[in-house]
Amino acid sequence: MRRTISLLVLPAMLLPACADTTQHMNTTDLIAPPVAVKRPHEITTHGHIRVDEYYWMRLTEEQRNADPPDAHTAEVVAHLNAENAYTDAVLAPIKQLREDLFAEMKARIKETDLSVPYRENGYWYQQRFEEGKEYAVHMRAKSTSSAAPAEDDAAWVELLNENKMAEGHSYFDLGDLEISPNNGLVGYSVDEVSRRQYELRFRDLATGKDLPDVITNTGGGCAWADNKTVFYTRKDDTLRSYRIYRHVLGTNADADVVVFEEKDATYSCEVFRSRSDRFVMITTESTLSSEHLTLPVDQPMGEFKVFLPREEEHEHTAMHVPGNPGKWYILTNWNAQNFRLMECAENATSDKSKWKEVIPHRADVLLEDVDIFKDHLVITERREGLTHLRIRRLSDGKEHEIQFNDPAYVANTGINPEWDSDKLRYGYTSLTTPGSVFEHDLNTATDVLLKQQEVIGTFKREDYMSERIWVTARDGAKVPVSIVYRKGTKLDGTAPLLLYGYGSYGYSIEPTFSSSRLSLLDRGFVYAIAHIRGGEELGRAWYENGKMEHKVNTFTDFIDCADHMEKAKYADPKRMFCLGGSAGGLLIGAVVNMRPDRWKAACAEVPFVDVVTTMLDESIPLTTGEFDEWGDPKEKDAYDRMLSYSPYDNVKDANYPALLVTTGLHDSQVQYWEPAKWVQRLREHQKADAPILLFTNMEAGHGGASGRFEALKEVALIHAFFLEQAGMVKGN
Repeated sequence: MRRTISLLVLPAMLLPACADTTQHMNTTDLIAPPVAVKRPHEITTHGHIRVDEYYWMRLTEEQRNADPPDAHTAEVVAHLNAENAYTDAVLAPIKQLREDLFAEMKARIKETDLSVPYRENGYWYQQRFEEGKEYAVHMRAKSTSSAAPAEDDAAWVELLNENKMAEGHSYFDLGDLEISPNNGLVGYSVDEVSRRQYELRFRDLATGKDLPDVITNTGGGCAWADNKTVFYTRKDDTLRSYRIYRHVLGTNADADVVVFEEKDATYSCEVFRSRSDRFVMITTESTLSSEHLTLPVDQPMGEFKVFLPREEEHEHTAMHVPGNPGKWYILTNWNAQNFRLMECAENATSDKSKWKEVIPHRADVLLEDVDIFKDHLVITERREGLTHLRIRRLSDGKEHEIQFNDPAYVANTGINPEWDSDKLRYGYTSLTTPGSVFEHDLNTATDVLLKQQEVIGTFKREDYMSERIWVTARDGAKVPVSIVYRKGTKLDGTAPLLLYGYGSYGYSIEPTFSSSRLSLLDRGFVYAIAHIRGGEELGRAWYENGKMEHKVNTFTDFIDCADHMEKAKYADPKRMFCLGGSAGGLLIGAVVNMRPDRWKAACAEVPFVDVVTTMLDESIPLTTGEFDEWGDPKEKDAYDRMLSYSPYDNVKDANYPALLVTTGLHDSQVQYWEPAKWVQRLREHQKADAPILLFTNMEAGHGGASGRFEALKEVALIHAFFLEQAGMVKGN
């Protein structure tokens, strides 16, 4: 039986147990995990009683930020600190490996770097990174020709320096940056807590000084109407963006006018300026429905007009095209599961019978996005799980498609603010190709590589191999899997394999390049992405067959992919690892409950694991907006279904794999107490000699540490954990 330790013991008292650096982390006889006190809390729903012994770990945001903390807060924080100390103690044998991995990953990053400039409204814009600095410096230069000024040209002027702004803060995030129409002001938002509550500020670009106007608790985005009137979002107590306000520079923000309020708690809203620069637009949406409102920019004191009254399960995006008269394009799922493109006159938006079809619905192709230029449509669509960019010239209807050759890749349109252009900026990356920016001539169909992210060191893309295979799931569905490994890695059933998955919200996991991943590949790991149901890789039906009453498909697909990787000799069956974050952390929690024997070790990052309790509590951020994703547990069928897979509610006596669980104290999307409670319950039922570890970033939220280097420390932690569990650390 494992020994336990009281929370009253100082965390430092855990450390001497790891003095022997040859100690394997699975042998925890000399290191005792923190044990949280049990305070049974009954939750009765539909006559069913659940007992949560660790419900007391919840803290409000006010409690988390109180100084000094109250006794309850002090107890919770002490527990989280003790967990961190325990994790450090258990991982002490690989402390040097963590440091080496961090240094290795950081060394691959080109520290002094800059983005490809883009032009908008008479200026060139660029981000720059300086050696040793965590954050970007935002620059601009007056446009005097079709080419951007040289890097060292005096025309470049600093707009915002995130490094200066982040000084004195353990966390910093620049949420948005919007230039006024006359180019004289910038509205920008910052989060210094990692709670995704942004403070909106304004800077005079002639003087470089901030205006006295400061607006707190915003959603981060803003939209200029004219050069003194700006619209922004505010959040309610659940951090839902529910109101749009109008602010006139130089006036007190307390007097700002509410121009729109979303009263349906399942919706949230945002505001932005149309690409045509003719309208300020409000979009409000739930998981399955959307609605838009418009206001001409030359009527900032006017009332927003509804584009089309909201309809149940009608998702659409409205895009304005300038002209005299102008018109609208509408990307819509109206009678089109995989979406189609329509157009209508400016005054015919609310009558769908007057909409004209431009691109029809296709059962085997998902229409994801459309970029509109003066004489071209750039169509982003997904076929057989991969993105394709198709160009249609409006003047004659001729089409061509940009060709890509990697077996697993992703392409996406980039920053293209100028409507009257025949050049497209697009991004491309694959499992073996670093992020690249191309300029595509829309008329001649030729490409110019503007920049490919440099990987410092010995990296050569030809040293790595990527594949895309199809796995037959237990119900016959074909699941795509993207795979990468270093050439020379033996695919004979002896290699360790890390399987990554997500499978929620219709979010497609793309096969992108990662320089930090090289640290695993170069040591002999195979890395694979299971494109399971719940994502949208194979169209809208792929998403719908992995949510609500079909959610279990997400989990069984992942397990079936793992089983196939063993049978196909990609993986050593005794060294199979899995990784997922947020809703992907729910995936990890579910599959280790369903098949604890399948995995040598698992990592769940900021995992959504207490599904039922969270979805019953509408005071928790995001809950009300996700009923269409998981179900509303106030309905018995949904409650029973969610209860059947909720990781926290399905922990059992089992030989669980080694587990590393991460969270952030200020996480607004998955509250820290979910993983903290889950870890406690898992340890109670663990029958194997394998550690269950919790790491809490006490300064961050859902996205982890801010800064381009600091964030690598958590990546190094996870990689070191997997390498140790794979027996690939010297001394094991």
